[in-house]
Amino acid sequence: MFHEKSCGAIVWRKYHGNTEILIVKNLGSENWSFPKGHVEQGESEIDTALREVFEETAIEIIIDPTFRSTVVYYPRKNIEKTVVYFTARAKNTNIIPQKDEISEAKWVEIGRVCSVLSYENDKALMAKAKKHIAI
Repeated sequence: MFHEKSCGAIVWRKYHGNTEILIVKNLGSENWSFPKGHVEQGESEIDTALREVFEETAIEIIIDPTFRSTVVYYPRKNIEKTVVYFTARAKNTNIIPQKDEISEAKWVEIGRVCSVLSYENDKALMAKAKKHIAI
């Protein structure tokens, strides 16, 4: 069994009095999820999350280290993937999707985000993360 590790963030912002969550759709996929990516050599989990969110969306974030949650799944035969997620507040809000990886990215109101997310793992993660997000 081959093991992969990625890190990402559930990024939120305040917009016109509402709390919104950043979600992305990868190229070649119709699935909405949170921004994440592979840990590079010598990188901490937090450094990976900061880098990946910025690379995929051009959003700079402030991570809340009091929320750390993992999701484990099997994307292909003999591959186990662990993804570590943090919650994070957006420092800027103008999304610029990384063209070679992300087909679409958007802000979704926190009360609606679970109806847009594609994976049950992400919906469960969002339910846990809500307690750490300024609603």
